[in-house]
Amino acid sequence: MALLQYKGPVNYEDHQEAFQDFLQTFKASPASGLSNALGDMNLDEDDFSDEYDFMDDDDDEEGQAARRRSRAQAKQPKLKYADLLQKIADRFEEEITIDLDDLAKYDEALEENGTPMKLVSSIENNAKHYLDIFCQAVDKVMPIPTREINFKDDVLDVLMSQRTARNNALMRAAAEATDPTVEPELFPAELTRRYTLNFKPRTASSEPIKALAVRQVRGEHLGHLITVRGITTRVSDVKPTVEVNAYTCDRCGCEIFQPVGNKTFGPLSECPSEDCKQNQSKGQLHHSTRASKFQPFQEVKIQEMAEQVPVGHIPRMLTVLCHGALVRRINPGDVVDIAGIFLPTPYTGFKAIRAGLLTDTYLEAQHVTQHKKAYEDLAIDNRVFKRIEQYRASGHVYEYLAKSIAPEIYGHLDVKKALLLLLVGGATKVMGDGMRIRGDINICLMGDPGVAKSQLLKYITKVAPRGVYTTGRGSSGVGLTAAVMKDPVTDEMILEGGALVLADNGICCIDEFDKMDDSDRTAIHEVMEQQTISISKAGISTTLNARTSILAAANPLYGRYNPRISPVENINLPAALLSRFDVLFLILDTPTRDTDALLAQHVTYVHMNNRHPDTDGVVFTPNEVRQYVAQARTFSPTVPTAVSEYMVKAYVKMREQQSRDEKNKKQFAHTSPRTLLGIVRLAQALARLRFSEEVVQDDVDEALRLIEASKESLYADRDGFRRDMSPSSRIYNMVRALAESGQCRPDNADEDDDETLGMELSMRKVKDRVIAKGFTEDQWQTAVMEYTDLDIWQTAGNGTRLLFIVSEAAHMARDAELEME
Repeated sequence: MALLQYKGPVNYEDHQEAFQDFLQTFKASPASGLSNALGDMNLDEDDFSDEYDFMDDDDDEEGQAARRRSRAQAKQPKLKYADLLQKIADRFEEEITIDLDDLAKYDEALEENGTPMKLVSSIENNAKHYLDIFCQAVDKVMPIPTREINFKDDVLDVLMSQRTARNNALMRAAAEATDPTVEPELFPAELTRRYTLNFKPRTASSEPIKALAVRQVRGEHLGHLITVRGITTRVSDVKPTVEVNAYTCDRCGCEIFQPVGNKTFGPLSECPSEDCKQNQSKGQLHHSTRASKFQPFQEVKIQEMAEQVPVGHIPRMLTVLCHGALVRRINPGDVVDIAGIFLPTPYTGFKAIRAGLLTDTYLEAQHVTQHKKAYEDLAIDNRVFKRIEQYRASGHVYEYLAKSIAPEIYGHLDVKKALLLLLVGGATKVMGDGMRIRGDINICLMGDPGVAKSQLLKYITKVAPRGVYTTGRGSSGVGLTAAVMKDPVTDEMILEGGALVLADNGICCIDEFDKMDDSDRTAIHEVMEQQTISISKAGISTTLNARTSILAAANPLYGRYNPRISPVENINLPAALLSRFDVLFLILDTPTRDTDALLAQHVTYVHMNNRHPDTDGVVFTPNEVRQYVAQARTFSPTVPTAVSEYMVKAYVKMREQQSRDEKNKKQFAHTSPRTLLGIVRLAQALARLRFSEEVVQDDVDEALRLIEASKESLYADRDGFRRDMSPSSRIYNMVRALAESGQCRPDNADEDDDETLGMELSMRKVKDRVIAKGFTEDQWQTAVMEYTDLDIWQTAGNGTRLLFIVSEAAHMARDAELEME
């Protein structure tokens, strides 16, 4: 039964001519092209302005006029695609990206002229076919190269130029021939193309364009250009895939080419040339790899985002195939929007026998948009940077940025400051012999239930460009490091990276850290110090990079902190693991009337108004925090000699304090050389926040203060009775802690005097630290007078020094302690 043919509603020849005209005539302004290239980064028009130029003073009138003409010419719209085609013809570029926004403008111009063609909608509905049509249009309008082939060019370029020249000669000969029925035997168009062509989807249209979730992609989208959002879970190696297969006949010597458009093809076995057909020789074909054309190929698996999965469902996956210039654009763990053509593909091999009539589907990638770029790839927005710069001049940007981390969570200012330093990180050092000293900061938050540890972890995961969130009970040692599995494409044994590998150059947040098995927890030891993962499994012996910061959250033993047993027993983590954390925060939930009332007001305000309450300072958005951190990470601060000596003395004081705590059974954490490295990293992160290339003493003081603040809640309610929380008592406790840690010493203090070491402080430095904590100057003066009257301390040096008074009994006790040692 013969069926009537349905004539297509589209005239492809007219569309191809329209595409040729578009490529030759479309103009774009240089300003818009520049802003697109820099990710919508706003530039001042200094480079294009006609205002006064200082170089005009050193030139004559002709030079000035020529420069003005060149500037005016730079402002004129340029032929965007014609210039790009010339670069491709001259072998400077290899990728053509057709922006459908540009084609939409051309469409509007055609509609105004009375010849509507609806080119953009045709491409979006039948993208695969229009890729071929657009490539044919590019081949027709490809300009003549202005750069000659020479010996420095690639072999493939030489072959391509010779093939193109032969095609042109055959076409000229066919045009001069008298017999029109004889067609010239040309090389396939795919063989002579030196470019890959992709479509970039529209960003501005009458209807809002929204990226689809994987489960929203349906049969109606087959053949359409769609955009899918997801997180990358697996990326295969880049391998060559054949685009044109070449054979050589052993009888007639002809070269036979077979264009391959699908994932599968049947190789030719008999020569189809005219000579072999006339002679009926059926020559054998031999595959010629050198004459074939290959292109890079990579298979990517993307998975639905957590917020896109309905209740009770598991995330769905989609296969994405990347060709040509789109390979190596996506890494595991990236959140991406992939625009591509949704196509079906039959199962092959044994899968085809099992699948029967079923077919698989995949997305042929055309354009990739990264959501969270790495710090080094992040384009700094001038508007954001100017806003932050004006607050940086006030000197309070450290406080403002800390308050901007999870502003919906009440309090925990010191914890937020430590998390800000975690985002910034220290400078990684690589020694001459290859030894590497990590610069990433590791932090553990241990506290009672309900102190918002998990929310802080979730926020850090969102702010960091590469953030992976996992839980202790739901993670195994293999899931965190690497697993050996079989590659579904090549059937080889490969390594599948776990959470720590996915978080390379980022942050790995591990919740419920105390619930992990000990065997799984030991897998993290190597990552936290050496920042590598060594694998010896299934014949694979290798080392993977895991340059990541670890942010862990845990509960004490028995769920809540028990004040009747020592802090070490409460923490219940091995010393080998604890020493690898630079800061261990102990956050206790102690009931106090004032704090509980403020916390309740904050929580109810957030629930009623769906935003955080207004604060005294300014709250930056996560994007602004990310841009500031990206700028800060470009600095590599060094530690000068004077500051390093100060660090050494502070470290010695901390070791003395630890020996005293061990005797009193109040030891919080073991002070080791890793603690000193942690202080260096925190001080370098603070210097980076100031955009400085040198660490100063105040940075070290703040790093020491943060380490002391991590134990603050532990000593807030010691020995079962409530401490005096008046402003004077709090100021005294703070000054006492500074004295014991050896901070805020006078610049010209005698370091060899054991009697006064750590007990004589600079009044100016102490006052600055007290006022920075939120106390007023009146409260400071009152506290100084009160404790001077009690003979606890006294002022010296015309009020420039604060000297603690050590009684005779204290001297005798210290001498007895030294004799016992």
